Amino acid sequence: MYGIPMKNDHLIWHEESRREVYRSRVLSVRDTTCRSPAGTSGVFTIIDASDWAIVVPVIETERGKEFVMVRQWRHGSRELSLEFPGGVFEPGEDPLEAAARELREETAYAPNTIRKIGEFSPNPAIMANHVHIFLAEDLRPLDKQDLDDDEYVDVELVPVREVFLGLGRPPYVHALMGSAYCLYLQAAEATG
Repeated sequence: MYGIPMKNDHLIWHEESRREVYRSRVLSVRDTTCRSPAGTSGVFTIIDASDWAIVVPVIETERGKEFVMVRQWRHGSRELSLEFPGGVFEPGEDPLEAAARELREETAYAPNTIRKIGEFSPNPAIMANHVHIFLAEDLRPLDKQDLDDDEYVDVELVPVREVFLGLGRPPYVHALMGSAYCLYLQAAEATG
């Protein structure tokens, strides 16, 4: 019946053991042996990485609402990407503080208002981490970016509609941008 939670215990696998097979600066890979609901065992490969934040920074300009975005090189896709700022949490760091820090460091804007609008599993089939999405508003400019040694980032103001129309095509190639944009629309709808 619709609206009544159903038990899904018949779908749950139980981990029996795990073994790390690779570790790097940004992720580790493990094989995990799990028992199926039918009692058979299987080995599955899982990627462990830190949780990270994506920040959707909105600013009012003479052209209307715009996003503060960052353009940077992405080694995996071997292309430039225009995306919302973000980055990994430091160990023990509060997600809200991490989001505000990443926004400041990458864009040289600080939010007067920032709030979490959702969370996703980037690829729950093989990844154990989460991406936390934040909406940042009432931004104030800072003196300069505070980038890591290996970060080369240009900051751009992009009209909200332009981003919407560009999703799924270069330079808007980061898949989680679409997820963050949907949560932005959801938050905008909720506030009126």
